[in-house]
Amino acid sequence: MTLDSYNTEGFFDEMFTSDHQLKSGYQSFINHIQHLNMDDLTHKQLAAERSLMALGITFNVYNAEGGTERIMPLDIIPRIIEGREWDRLTEGLKQRIKALNLFIHDVYNQQQVFKDGVVPKSLIESSKCFLKPCLGLEPPKGIWCHITGTDLIRDQHGVMRVLEDNLRCPSGVSYMLENREILKRTFPRILDETQVRPVNGYTISLREMLEYIADKPSPTIVVLTPGIYNSAYFEHAYLALQMGVELVQNSDLVVKNGYVNMRTTKGLKRVDVIYRRIDDTFLDPETFNPKSLLGVPGIFEVYKKGRVALANAPGTGVADDKVIYAYVPKLIKYYLGEEAIIPNVDTYLCDNEVDRQYALDNIADLVVKEANEAGGYGMLIGPKASREEHEDFRKRIVANPRNYIAQPTIQLSRVPSLAGAQIEGRHVDLRPYILYGNEIVITPGGLTRVALRKGSLVVNSSQGGGSKDTWVLY
Repeated sequence: MTLDSYNTEGFFDEMFTSDHQLKSGYQSFINHIQHLNMDDLTHKQLAAERSLMALGITFNVYNAEGGTERIMPLDIIPRIIEGREWDRLTEGLKQRIKALNLFIHDVYNQQQVFKDGVVPKSLIESSKCFLKPCLGLEPPKGIWCHITGTDLIRDQHGVMRVLEDNLRCPSGVSYMLENREILKRTFPRILDETQVRPVNGYTISLREMLEYIADKPSPTIVVLTPGIYNSAYFEHAYLALQMGVELVQNSDLVVKNGYVNMRTTKGLKRVDVIYRRIDDTFLDPETFNPKSLLGVPGIFEVYKKGRVALANAPGTGVADDKVIYAYVPKLIKYYLGEEAIIPNVDTYLCDNEVDRQYALDNIADLVVKEANEAGGYGMLIGPKASREEHEDFRKRIVANPRNYIAQPTIQLSRVPSLAGAQIEGRHVDLRPYILYGNEIVITPGGLTRVALRKGSLVVNSSQGGGSKDTWVLY
């Protein structure tokens, strides 16, 4: 395979230096595949895509034309991270999740963070994800955010930054696991010889974490899904299968005699732990949204009495708010007495008059995001948008400033990727997966999402993005 003509085009590249020197982490991989030509790579790419479809590794796109089910595109050129850098990222992610967990507990209990003026109380009370029924809640083992997917980006200077925290129902981990299996078949023996850290322990760690938050040995665990039309249904089914637990919908569960029970062919069976893939407000129509057809009536009261464990805990989404994201470095300092190891992206809060005016005046150069949207929705990339779109978002900001933040447009780092019959750079981010149980476990790698459209900065699968296997070296 020749990369002599590959052009970094002035972007920070994960594989090459600015003067086109191969970075040390990629040397072994390139040595193994240098005998391959473009036809060989294209053949391997097509084989990988066939495997994705054959294995049913798909996601659903809402309101999509031509059907809802699509494969999650996988580019077979991996993204490689050297061990020393990964170890530092791991420490930074552990630090962040500890502080966020303490913050969520504080919000729903002592509220000292407001009394000390670290975060304005009004920001929490106006958050769509702040749930009053959770006030005074004590989750099992004091853990709120059991499963987190934190999005990282590398900027044009090579600095890794946190882009956002996903603490409600973070998705994508099944693609991380299956990408690795497909790459093992695509490039046999290379992973072992390249000294790549394994990722296949994730589902074991996930089950161990769920068992840890139960109130009894050998607990009955279920994965609660909204159903087959949910965009991440494949993942729900995959994780349940890998853990050896039941995949259930709300119709499979019922509250009876003060406990959550699962309907089985042998009658009702008590459920001890629920890994829920349903947003907070749909979880219990008696406590939250009365119109919810996805939840289990009465489940929240059972949870409050400590008779069932839920992962993540209801109310966790208050730290998922993109406005709160801007305060996380302060929260790390406040709760842990430490400086943030992984920096944030500079953020302008449109609820602040000075920040709002800056965002309105410079909207053509900024990325504007809704505070509680995900998946690339509710977002404006100023340099890529039209004047009409700029004006539309200005009106939205003025009408509801609390609901918007603005950030500089960061030119995400790139990785060489297959683009038809040639190799071109594509922008990437990284979503490591964090489990918080008896200890904090971070799978070495995570999901590298790639903007497959040339020039695009949007990596979300729902917006035309794909993924790469992420190799963390020892």
